[in-house]
Amino acid sequence: MKVFVTGGAGYIGSVCVEELIQAGHSVVVWDNLSEGHRAAVHPQAVFLQGDLLDRDLLGRVMGEQRPEAVIHFAGKALVPESMRDPSLYYRVNVSGGVNLLDAMVAAGCRKIIFSSTCATYGVPEKVPMNEETPQKPINPYGHSKLMFEQILAWYSQIHGIVPTCLRYFNASGASSERGEHHRVETHLIPNVLLAALGQRKEVEIFGTGHATPDGTCIRDYIHVRDLASAHILALDREKAGAFNVGTGQGHSVRGVIEMARKVTQKEICISEKPARAGDPPALVAAADKLQKELGWKPKHSGLEEILASAWDWHRTHPRGYSD
Repeated sequence: MKVFVTGGAGYIGSVCVEELIQAGHSVVVWDNLSEGHRAAVHPQAVFLQGDLLDRDLLGRVMGEQRPEAVIHFAGKALVPESMRDPSLYYRVNVSGGVNLLDAMVAAGCRKIIFSSTCATYGVPEKVPMNEETPQKPINPYGHSKLMFEQILAWYSQIHGIVPTCLRYFNASGASSERGEHHRVETHLIPNVLLAALGQRKEVEIFGTGHATPDGTCIRDYIHVRDLASAHILALDREKAGAFNVGTGQGHSVRGVIEMARKVTQKEICISEKPARAGDPPALVAAADKLQKELGWKPKHSGLEEILASAWDWHRTHPRGYSD
C-alpha cells in the first residue's frame, strides 16, 4: 500500500515508517522538521518537506502522490506550551488537520489513521480507562485532539473518510536505528537516561504525595515498536473508531527510575518537586478493544525491555540526531 505519513520525521512517526517499509509498504513522509529530524527518515521513504498549514502545497502534493492511506502523526504535543499558546495548538492540530482532510477528499484517499491521545480523557474518575471513559480534556492540547476526532466523525459521515483514532498512552523505547530526540525534552524515560549519560544533573519528580503506592504518578508505558504495529494492523482492516493503545499495566515514576538504574548500572540523582496542577495520579489503558478487534498484542512493552532499547539507542546516539 502507498502510505502518506505526516510527521514521519518525528519520534513515533520515524519508527512507524521503518516498520511500514519492513512490512512492504511504500511511504511518503511529509514533515516541516520543526520537531522532527531529516536524519530520522528511513532512506527508502520519499521525503517531502512541507507544512500542514500550507493548504495549497499540501493539496497539490496529495494530488500528485495519490496515496491509498494517510497516517497522521504531525502536530503540536506539549501540554505546558498549549497552556501558554492555545492558538498555536488549534491552528496546527485542528486547522492543519482540516487542510489534510480536504486534500485527502480531493485526491480520493479515504483511509486515515490518526495519532490521538489519552489526554482527551482528562483526569479519569477510574482506571484503567476504556474507550467509553468520558472525554474531558483539561488543556488545549487534549482538547485540540478531541476536536479533530469529532471532525473526523463528520468527514466520515459526509465524505466517506474511514478514520481510525489511536489514543496513545506513554510511547517509549527505541528501535535499533531510531529513538527519542526532542528539542525540548519533557518525557520521563529520555530524561532519566540523559541523567544516566551525565547530560542532566538530576531527574525531577513532580509530586510525591499522590494517591498511589509510592506517592508518584503512575503511567502506562508502551514500546514505540508496539505502537507502530497497531498502525500497521489498522492499515490492513476497515476498522473505523477509536482505540486505546497501552498495555494495561502502570509504572510509577520511582519505579521507572529504579529500573533505569538496573538497566544502565548508573546512579541517577533525583530532585523532588511539587506536584503539577492537573497532573492525574494514574493513567492506565484498558486496551481490550484493540486486542479484540485488530488482534493487536504488545510484544516489547515490558518496562525493562523498553528501557534497555532506549538506553542502547541513547548510548549510540549521545547527541540524538545531532551527531
